[in-house]
Amino acid sequence: MTGAAERAFRAAVKPLVDAMGGEMIEPEQARGDDVVLSWEGRETVAVRLPHLSDSLDHILADLERRHGVPLAELDRKTKQSVVAALEARGAFSVRHGVETVAAALGVSRFTVYNYLNRENTTRSGE
Repeated sequence: MTGAAERAFRAAVKPLVDAMGGEMIEPEQARGDDVVLSWEGRETVAVRLPHLSDSLDHILADLERRHGVPLAELDRKTKQSVVAALEARGAFSVRHGVETVAAALGVSRFTVYNYLNRENTTRSGE
């Protein structure tokens, strides 16, 4: 692979790696749990995935950037949609996920559970 093709491949996968909160490293630096990506038969880049708890923090920070304000400042309806999106991404399977999300949204754990129950009731009624 040429230097230009390798740079193009890395540039193509970078948005996905960034969205996951991962880190791109050289293939020879890869550890057992890193994902080595090959292109045209040659190891090109390795991806170091974050720990699940770090992923949740990364997702929350990304949501805050997208909304342009701290998540705690969102209105109730928007907070409910944030909780629904986080549930779809598996955020509540992470240990202390509810507590972490509640703190970011500036609500109680009870409120997050209410939002989750509301979402599940809405889905089951469809």
